[in-house]
Parts: sequence; C-alpha cells; structure tokens
Amino acid sequence: MKNIFKILMVLILPLLLLNACRDDADKNWTSPEKTIHLYNTTLSSNTLYPTMDNNTFRLVWDDANGTTGTYTVQFSKTADFKTPIVFGTSQTNFLTKSIASLNTALLQAGYSPYAQTMLFIRVANGNNVSNTVSVGVTPYPVSVPVITNPVAGQSVVLDAANPTSNALTVTWTDYDYGTTVNYTIEIAPKGSTNFVVAGTATEKQLAMTNFELNEAVQKISLPNGVSSEVDIHVIAKTESPGGVITKTSDVVTFKVTPYQPAYKDFYLVGGGTAVGWNAGGAQLLHNAANISEIYTYLSNNGDFRFLGQQDWNPINYSLNAPGMNDAYKYFNTWTPNLQPNAPENMTFTGDSGVYKMVIDQNAKSISITPSSISVLPTNLYLVGSINGWDAGAALPMTQVGDGVYEYTIAIPDGAEFKFIGQQSWGDQEWANIHTGGNSGFLGPKGDNNNIQYNGGGSTYKITANIKMGTYKVVPQ
Repeated sequence: MKNIFKILMVLILPLLLLNACRDDADKNWTSPEKTIHLYNTTLSSNTLYPTMDNNTFRLVWDDANGTTGTYTVQFSKTADFKTPIVFGTSQTNFLTKSIASLNTALLQAGYSPYAQTMLFIRVANGNNVSNTVSVGVTPYPVSVPVITNPVAGQSVVLDAANPTSNALTVTWTDYDYGTTVNYTIEIAPKGSTNFVVAGTATEKQLAMTNFELNEAVQKISLPNGVSSEVDIHVIAKTESPGGVITKTSDVVTFKVTPYQPAYKDFYLVGGGTAVGWNAGGAQLLHNAANISEIYTYLSNNGDFRFLGQQDWNPINYSLNAPGMNDAYKYFNTWTPNLQPNAPENMTFTGDSGVYKMVIDQNAKSISITPSSISVLPTNLYLVGSINGWDAGAALPMTQVGDGVYEYTIAIPDGAEFKFIGQQSWGDQEWANIHTGGNSGFLGPKGDNNNIQYNGGGSTYKITANIKMGTYKVVPQ
C-alpha cells in the first residue's frame, strides 16, 4: 500500500506544480492591484429630473493601504476609461455632489438627454485606482448652453512655434431658439469673476489658434510657461420682438500653459498728444524687450490710446476698465493721472507738459511721470565733437515747428553730439535715450548719453523734435 501511495505522489506532485506555474503565468503582473474599494452607488431614480437638482449624489470608498491626499473621482462612457472625465476631488473617503452637478457633468461628457446610458465610475489617488462601478442614468436637458469641450481637467499647452495652428475648439450644446444666437466665450482665472472675452460665434463652436488663445489668456495675466487653471463659460444672447434673452453656461475649469508672446509695438495717437488723431503718423514708442517708453508732450484733459500699427485697424490698446471696447482692453494698472474714457480712449488729467511714458508689457501696466525737463525749450543748440564740445559756441538750430528744430551740417565718422537749450552747459539737455547710440529717441539730462553717428563726411539734416521725444539724421 505504501508503495502505491509513493507512486501516486510521484505522478500527482508534478501536475500540482505545473498548475501552480500556470496560475502565476495567467496573472497580469503589469496591472496594479486595486487598493481603493469603491462602493456601489444608487440613485433614487435612474432618470434624472430638474426637480431632483438639490438632491445629493454620494460616492464612498475605502483605501486598503491607508493612503491620504487627494482622491479624484472619474467618469467614463466606457469601461476602459479611455477618455476619463474629472467629476470632482476629495480629501476624504467620500464625495457628495448635487444631482444638478451630476446632470451637468453627464451632458458635458456627451450623454444624450432622455436616453439611458451606462455611467462608469472609479476613484484614483496617485497610482492607486479603485474598482469600477456602473449605473445606468438618463440626464435631462437644461435651458442654458452646456460646454462639451474642453472637458474638466483638460490640459492645453500652447505652441509659440505654430501660432496659426488650432489649439482648442470650444464646443457646446444649446437649444434651437428659432432666431439668430450670438455666443460670447469668456475666460477667467479659476474662481475669479473677472471674465474677459476670448471670442464670439454664431454657431455652437469656436476654433482658436495658438496665437488667439494665448492672446486671450494674456488678458487674464496667467504666468507664461506655467500650467494654470482657467474657467470658461459661454453666454448665449438672442434678440427678438419679445426682448433680449441672455443665458450663461456653467463654468468648466481646464488648464492652459501660455507662452511669452513676441513683444508688441505701441503707436501713440490722440488729441492730447503731439501727433493728434492722425493714425498714419502715430508715434512709435522706443522698445527694449518688455519695456516701451518715450518722453513726449501731453495736454491736460487730452485723450489718447495706442495702436498696434500706423492705422486704426486691426489692433488698439486702452485701459482694462468697465465700459471699454473688449477688444481694446489691455492695461491692467495705470497711474492716477490717467482715467478711462469709454469706449476707446484714456484721458490724461495732469498739467500740460513733457512726460515720461513707460509701458511694461509683462505687467500690462502704463505709467506717466513728469520729465526732468517738463517744458519745451525756447531755443535749441547743437554741441558735440563737430564743434569741439564748446557749449559757449554751440550751433543755433532753426525752429521749424512747436518744439521742432533743424540744422544741416557735414558729419564725419565717429561723430558724437547732443542738443542743449542754452549756449552753456546747463539743465536743458537732450541726447540719445539712456545710453550712447543712434536709436532716434531722446532722453533729457539724467537719462541720456551722446548721439553717435558715422557720417563719412557727408552732409546731413539733423532734426530734433523735443515735443515728440525723437530725432533724425537724414542725408542731404
């Protein structure tokens, strides 16, 4: 009998070992074990109704490993969670939301009203993922637009190298009003009520290029190169004999990483400036990276704004203040001597005179402070290497306009010169703004250095426009 038992063990043991190896081979060792247990959930009615809006939808789970931190509840229309939707986050082991929030999330995920569809739910915490529970649910339509793209939590990284490529197409569902609907798409930093216009449409979508979306998020001062959360909503406006109806969608929060745009050119124009309302002669400001600046004359209670070109269109810049044309809103901060003059301009409230105007494009700020020489000179003289730097024998320039003076002279290579308001070294002095060079922009005493020019001995007309803060050296 013992011999029979031994024989049987010899035959059976290899089979047991073989089956054990097969069981191990059948396991998917690349899939993480489910360390969060999500409990099944039920609804008082799988068909949702508006009367249930304030009812609660509650999810509860256990974490087997005692993990703490943020739990993310995800929805999906498919069991594989190929395109998960973030429904909410929690620092505890449960999440409670309203049926209204559930209904909106379903519509945003593309669930059709009045049609029951399976909803798959799971919870994630880092690399830990729960089991999946499912429930059939039928959402109801709502009376406001519902954004279907972007979805909550979606991330958009803008590409400076491809400014005209599509970055995001905003889409939404809405009813057929039987009349033309004007949609306005607005964005704001997460949690803010200071929405700005990102675009308009008459259809239920708005395609935005990298440049367009980047320009929009620049208006809300998001940090460049950093992923930031943005709220977006859609406003539907209809006008008919029955009146104006405005309906605003719920907010969807997504992420955008903007890029530093190329620095802009600013052209000054307006009745309160030296150029008047002449767009073709609008004054370009001196640019140095993010700083645009000029010393220029401003009139008390005079209006002005900035153009992006020497033409009225397409780009205008003004104060980001209520009542302003949305497309013109740019400066978030400004000095007290500026006031908004809706819908396009700003008004200078200081005394008439010469001021230093500084635009910081990174901060989107504008400051206007008095120049160290706030009045225009009665006379102007040319002094420099071309007359041996003899201020007492400075060359009198000819006045040809208000604050505008000219002098024609042969200029050798390596020439350097300045403009002075008297035939002596004194307070009235102008030359190249900040440092030595030939920028074409003037700075007063204390903020200038020599104008430097290689004339080769040819004859040039030198023009100094103190009122506009510029100079020119033109061959004759």
